[in-house]
Amino acid sequence: MQLDIHDLRDFYHRPLGAIARRMLVGRVRARWRTTKGMTVMGLGFAAPYLASFRGEAVRVGALMPAGQGAMVWPSSGMCQTVMVEEGTLPLPDASVDRLLLVHYLEVSENPHQLLREIWRVLAPEGRVLIIVPNRRGIWARLDTTPFGFGRPYSRDQLAKLLTQSLFTPIDVASALNMPPVDHPWLLRWARAFERVGGRLWPLFSGVLMVEARKEVMTALPVGKPVRARRQLVTLPAPLRRDQVPPVKGRDRSA
Repeated sequence: MQLDIHDLRDFYHRPLGAIARRMLVGRVRARWRTTKGMTVMGLGFAAPYLASFRGEAVRVGALMPAGQGAMVWPSSGMCQTVMVEEGTLPLPDASVDRLLLVHYLEVSENPHQLLREIWRVLAPEGRVLIIVPNRRGIWARLDTTPFGFGRPYSRDQLAKLLTQSLFTPIDVASALNMPPVDHPWLLRWARAFERVGGRLWPLFSGVLMVEARKEVMTALPVGKPVRARRQLVTLPAPLRRDQVPPVKGRDRSA
């Protein structure tokens, strides 16, 4: 089930959504410290996480799926939002340096096709950063946040999916270790929960963040090279006319 754009927007306007955004933005910027001279795109509902790249990257855009709906972003200046169809991104080949995928992979009808399309638009040294609900986390079990919808993933499932789509996982991290509760007291201690939870129960975090690199060459199996064996075939020498045996039932003098 894909959430509506209004539900996603309303979540990030709530105190819990604001806290989640700040925590995740910090993790994203820790991975991508500088994007000067790069093209940065967000796919899904990535607008809340792209503001920090504006004024730094050469181009920044928010690609929003048609099934979800789109909104004008940013609120001032030139609109940088484009509505897209799944599996068909309106971008040239190898044109994106960094792509943030959030609130989309878990609700995608064809994850392999989606990742192959991302592979197409990424530059040879391009990176994709995926944020998905953690299968073991409590956030995936409650539908009070957008991370409670769709198919949650485990670390092994993500690694297998990325490898099959010609990506190499670089780093896997956990985030949102606090409970998904909009209680004022709990929100005041959100950062403490994040630090303690990251040490004590990282396997049960709310989301997984996986950064992967685009592979442009297919790896060869490790081992000794196998050389094809050549079999020499000895052809008989041509026969002279007087050596040709007679054919039964046929007159050779004819």
